[in-house]
Amino acid sequence: MKTNAARLLDSMKIEYELRSYEVDPEDLSAETVARKVGLPLEQVFKTLVARGDRHGVCFAVVPGNCQLDLKALAKLTGDRKVEPVTLKEVQPLTGYIRGGVTVLGAKKAYPVYVDETLELFDIVSISAGQRGLQIFIAPADYLLATKGTLGAISVNDCSA
Repeated sequence: MKTNAARLLDSMKIEYELRSYEVDPEDLSAETVARKVGLPLEQVFKTLVARGDRHGVCFAVVPGNCQLDLKALAKLTGDRKVEPVTLKEVQPLTGYIRGGVTVLGAKKAYPVYVDETLELFDIVSISAGQRGLQIFIAPADYLLATKGTLGAISVNDCSA
């Protein structure tokens, strides 16, 4: 089944692969998604939504084995402070529900900031815009499609 994210990539003539998996609504963790799609956790990127005090809402895309570094994101966005948006704000802002958030085909084209470890891989996995469906895509194509800005925005041991 094609999602808005897949249709957007089609319209840009960007190659990707859709990979479906069985969803457990009680466990939407990146670890579970990685196991179910057969990729190492550091190649499965999660899309988070944050809000800066100067520049407003943005997307932050980080590896599944890491957490978002809010101070590093603020520095990259030019904000003094950045906070994650509340869960109840995610769907109204993006059009997507938790576990299915993606930059591609979102309700509004917010700025996109991607952890620099994305470039370590030939293929990465991101949500296709619905729970149970991932897009496998080349990092350069993902950056092109999202107009993403690379930076060191994650914490924990994110080295592959």
